[in-house]
Amino acid sequence: MVPPAELLPQVFPTERLLANGLARPELRGELRRIANVRNAASVMSIWVLAAGIVAGAVVIGQWWAYAVAFVIMGPVHVRFAILMHEAAHRLLFSDKRCNDVVGAWLVAYPAFVPIAIYRRAHFAHHKEEFGPNEPDMAFYRGYPCTRRTLARRLVRDAVGISGWKNFRVLFGALRSPKSRRIAGSILGVQAAMWAVSAVATGRWWIYPLLWWAPWMTQWRVLNRLRSIAEHGGMIAGEDRRVTTHQVRQSWGARLWLVPYRTGWHLAHHVDMGIPWRNLGRFHDELVRAGYVPPGLQAPSYRALWRSLASAPA
Repeated sequence: MVPPAELLPQVFPTERLLANGLARPELRGELRRIANVRNAASVMSIWVLAAGIVAGAVVIGQWWAYAVAFVIMGPVHVRFAILMHEAAHRLLFSDKRCNDVVGAWLVAYPAFVPIAIYRRAHFAHHKEEFGPNEPDMAFYRGYPCTRRTLARRLVRDAVGISGWKNFRVLFGALRSPKSRRIAGSILGVQAAMWAVSAVATGRWWIYPLLWWAPWMTQWRVLNRLRSIAEHGGMIAGEDRRVTTHQVRQSWGARLWLVPYRTGWHLAHHVDMGIPWRNLGRFHDELVRAGYVPPGLQAPSYRALWRSLASAPA
């Protein structure tokens, strides 16, 4: 899966980019500017979206409406996860306390994520992809695999086997003095969400059907597909282009799998201090510099997944 040497031209430094690929200071400040008001609107919008999906299903009141809502709630979980990732990088709000409070209580805990623990592990990922402290190695190794192997992994995600392992860990954390407070906070937020949904809709089963179950199943599938499209089958190296895939973006992928411009993942790994709203601009800078030649990009996520599942049976 690692691109050949001819697709990895050494182009740095340039007039606008330093030898390590970071933008020069006069450009870097602009690219790293955080849009506080717009990000606040983004956080509010995912809550409005989730509530609107539930309300629509309840008003229609037909089985197919609940089925559609269940499916649509998968990408909603993706949006919570990506904004949580921004907060983990302290890129959601420029004020550190606001970033951490909103990122935890309005984004991470509703998405079942202990953000402080995630932050430490995720920074180890950025420090050295595929290094000895890589927290997500289980997602990335073993590619290319066979189509049957990938299908088996996705089925385990889709039926809740992977989700149950994570859910058990959350309850198990209540027994540890070190993690009890965080686990209790997450479960407390979930209990509050359940109570509010039950009172608002008059149906106790709305929360487990349209929030917990999509997280246990759909989110697991989408998370695996996105994760392997970011780093599956790559290797450790100083050049980010051998650690991270670059995929051509489409509106369908942005709608369902990689919202908030998170599909520009190579740009994110070159400079993890750039907030999501500016990743597209930084990607364009890398393209203009010749760092991302056309042949380096996978033409689509489907094409990349086919390559990742191309090992002979």
